[in-house]
Amino acid sequence: GCDDQFNFLLSERDRLRNLLATDQQQSVTADEGHPYEERSRDLPDLDNESVGDRAARCWSVRLNRPRKRFGQHFLTDKGVARQIVDAAVISPQDTVVEIGPGRGALTTHLVSSTPHLHLVEIDRDLAATLKEKHGSSAQVHAADVLRFDFKQVLGADAQPLVLIGNLPYNISTPLLIAILGQLQVVGRMVFMLQREVAVRLAAGPGTRSYGRLSVMVNRHCAIERLFDVAPAAFVPPPQVFSTVVRLVPHLQPLGGPVNEAGFARVVRDAFSMRRKTLRNALRHYCPDAALKQCGIDPGWRPEQLSVEAFVALANALGIDENGRVAKLDG
Repeated sequence: GCDDQFNFLLSERDRLRNLLATDQQQSVTADEGHPYEERSRDLPDLDNESVGDRAARCWSVRLNRPRKRFGQHFLTDKGVARQIVDAAVISPQDTVVEIGPGRGALTTHLVSSTPHLHLVEIDRDLAATLKEKHGSSAQVHAADVLRFDFKQVLGADAQPLVLIGNLPYNISTPLLIAILGQLQVVGRMVFMLQREVAVRLAAGPGTRSYGRLSVMVNRHCAIERLFDVAPAAFVPPPQVFSTVVRLVPHLQPLGGPVNEAGFARVVRDAFSMRRKTLRNALRHYCPDAALKQCGIDPGWRPEQLSVEAFVALANALGIDENGRVAKLDG
C-alpha cells in the first residue's frame, strides 16, 4: 500500500546518505562533484513532507512500478506503437476497443484515429490515470477483459468492433479463446503476443507448434503474423520476443456447422495427450466407428488432423456441450 511505498522511499534515502558518508570518509571531496552527493541533494525531505505530497509521491511510485500479477510489460517504443495502430487500419467510423492500455502507449495514437474508443484496463490505478488523461476522448472501463461483454460497446450502427492491444502474456491464450465466443461483434483484431503464442496461432497441421490453440482459432479466423518486437521496446523488458498479429474472422467457420462446445471438447481431449494416438487419446468416446466414418487412421496423432477433420470427427461422434456421445462405436 501507500505506507509500504513511503517506507521504501525512506530506506532508499537513508541508504544513499550512508553511501555518501562512507565515500566522504574515503576523502572524496565535494569539489569533485561525487554522484552520491548530487543525488543526496535531490532527495525530498520526507520527514517534513505533507500528507498531500506524500500521497502524490506514493501514487507516482505505484503507477511506475509494473505489477507482476497483471503480467505488465509496458510498451515504451513510440515507433512500434505507431506500427501497431497503423496495422489496424482504423477509420473515424470504427468503434475500437483497446485491451490492456497500461500507460497509454497505443492510446495516444488511437485517440486521434477514432472518436469511438473504449479502453479496458484491469489495474484500477492505471484506469484512473487513463480516465484523467483521455477521459474526454475515450470511455475507460476498469474491468477484467476475460469477463468483458463486447456487445455493450457496439455503436448505434452495430458495426463490428476493432480490437487492439498489447496482451499480457499470462492471459493471452484464455483471452483468445474467450473472444471466439463473441466474434459476432468483432470485425478484426490486432494484438501483440508472446512470439511463441503467435507461432502456435499460425501453425499448420503436421508441425510441432500445431495444437489446440491453432485449431480453435484457425477455425474462426484468418491469421497473419506481421512483425516481431524486441524485449528492449518494453519496461520491464520481457525475457522473450513478442509478435504482432492480425486476425480477421472468417465469413463462415472452417469445416461447417458443429456443436461448438462438443468440438472444443474433442480438440481439448485430443491434444491433452498429444503423444498418444487418436484412438487412445479419445478412448473414452469409443471413437473407432467415428474415425472410420471420417477416413481417419486411428493410429494418427492429433497434430496430423486439419481443422476440417476435427469438425468432421466431432460431428461423427455427436458430442454435445456436456460431453455426452450420441453415436457410439458399433
